[in-house]
Amino acid sequence: MDIKKINTLGALKKAGYKSRSVKQELRENLIQNLKNKINVFEGIWGFEETVIPDLERAILSMHDINFLGLRGQAKTRMARMMVKLLDEYVPVIAGSEMNDDPLNPISRFGIDEVNEKGDDTPVSWLSRDDRYTEKLATPDVSIADLIGDVDPIKAATLKLPYSDERVIHFGLIPRSHRGIFVINELPDLQARIQVALFNILQEGDIQIRGFKVRMPLDIQFVFTANPEDYTNRGSIVTPLKDRIDSQIITHYPKSIEIGRKITAQEANVKPEQEELITVNELSKDLIEQIAFEARNSEYVDAKSGVSARLTISAYENLLSAAERRALINNEKTSIRISDFYGVVPSITGKVELVYEGEQEGPGIVAHNLVGKAIRTKFIEFFPDPDQLRKQKAENPYTEITSWFGNENVVDLLNDYDKSDYEKALKAVPGLTALVEKYHKKVDAPLKLFLMEFALHGLSEYSMLSKHQLSKGLQFKDLLSSMFTMPELGEDEDEESFK
Repeated sequence: MDIKKINTLGALKKAGYKSRSVKQELRENLIQNLKNKINVFEGIWGFEETVIPDLERAILSMHDINFLGLRGQAKTRMARMMVKLLDEYVPVIAGSEMNDDPLNPISRFGIDEVNEKGDDTPVSWLSRDDRYTEKLATPDVSIADLIGDVDPIKAATLKLPYSDERVIHFGLIPRSHRGIFVINELPDLQARIQVALFNILQEGDIQIRGFKVRMPLDIQFVFTANPEDYTNRGSIVTPLKDRIDSQIITHYPKSIEIGRKITAQEANVKPEQEELITVNELSKDLIEQIAFEARNSEYVDAKSGVSARLTISAYENLLSAAERRALINNEKTSIRISDFYGVVPSITGKVELVYEGEQEGPGIVAHNLVGKAIRTKFIEFFPDPDQLRKQKAENPYTEITSWFGNENVVDLLNDYDKSDYEKALKAVPGLTALVEKYHKKVDAPLKLFLMEFALHGLSEYSMLSKHQLSKGLQFKDLLSSMFTMPELGEDEDEESFK
C-alpha cells in the first residue's frame, strides 16, 4: 500500500499505524541493520572498531550523544548519517509547524485540529531528510533562536493578547520534534543558553517567557565539541554534560592506509587530471605522512589538531601542480617529488602553530613538514644513512655525494618537461645505479620518481644541500653550500632547506 495515499487520521488508524518515539525508531532500525549486516556509517574509515561501536551502543541505549574530538574527525558527518536510521516517512498533521504526530499531537494547533476534525484531520508525510536540523553554536545564538519567544507581529495579526500561547514563535528545537537535532561546537554556546537546554534534555519540556507550555518533545539530540574549546573559548557547563547520556571520543586515522582511504574518498579529482597524470603509491603515502608529521611536530599546536582536510586539500594541490606542468608542456606527466612543494598552501592554513612555529613562519614550517615526511619514508626504500654512519658499512651513496663534492649542482625546475627532468636526474652519477640496485623491477616513471626521491632524502639526512629557487630546487654539496652565499641577482631565494 502506498502510504502517501493515507491522507486523514481515520485512514491512518485503519491502516494500523502505531506511533513510536524517534529514539525507538533509531534503535529498532539499527537492530534490523545489525541483524542484516548493513552498515549505515559506510565511508567512515578508521572508526570501525572504536567510534562506530560506541555510537551504536548509544543508539541502542536511546541516549543523547556528544561527539568529542579535534577538528576534522567526521563528527558532523556521523550525526548526519544517523538520518539513515530514521523511517523513510512518518505521518504528521498537515500544516503543523511542530511535526505533530496525528495520534499524539503536542502543539496547540495539532490538538485543536484533532479536536475539531477528528478522523477527518488531514495528514501529510514527512521524509527522513526533513527530520534533521543542524545548528552551529556561535556566541550570538539566543534562547529565542533555539527555543522560541513571543512574536508581537503574530499577536497583532491575530489580535491576541500576550497571555495567549498562540503568540509564541517556536525556535529550532521545538520545530525539530520527532527528529534529530544537532548542535555543532557546543562549548561555543553561551553558558546561559546551555542552561536553557537542561529541561529539554531531562524532562523533554520547554518554557517560553513565563508561559507554562508543557510540550513533551521527542528529539534525538546530538552534540559535537572540540576539547580545545574547553580551555580556549568556552566549556560545556557541568550539569549539561551530566544530562548528555553518552560522550563518544573520536580520533584521527591511526595508519597511513586508513588516511589514504579517506583522502581517496573525499578528494575532488577531475577526470581530465586522471587522464593527464600518473600517481604512484609512494606519493599517496607521502601526502598522508605529512599529516602524521604535523600531528607530532613541535611547531604545531597538538591541542588544535590537524584536520583530515589537510591531506584532502594537499592531494588536490599535488595533482594540480602536476596538471599545471602537463598543460604548460602539452604532455602527460607523472607526479614528482618537487610537486609536493606545491601543497604548501594546503598546509599553512590547516595547522595552528605554537609560539616557536610562529617565529619560524607558516611557510617554513610547511616546508619542514614535507621534508620530514620524505625523511620518514626514505628509509623504507633506501638504506638508512644514519645507520650506515654508525656501522661504518659500505655506503651506496658515495658516488652521488662525491660528484656533488666536486662542486657539481643539479637544478630541478618545476616546469621541466619529461626530457629535461630525466636528463637532469641522469646527469648525477650513481643515482640510476642506486635505484636499479634497490628497485630494479619498477617501471620507468617510478624509477625517475625514486631518483628524485633519493636526492631529497639525502638532503634530509644532511648528505646533500637543497635550496629553494624561484622556479624550483637546486641540489649541491652540503659542505660547499655552508661557505658560499648566493650573490645578488642569483636565482635563489633567501631561505634554503636542508
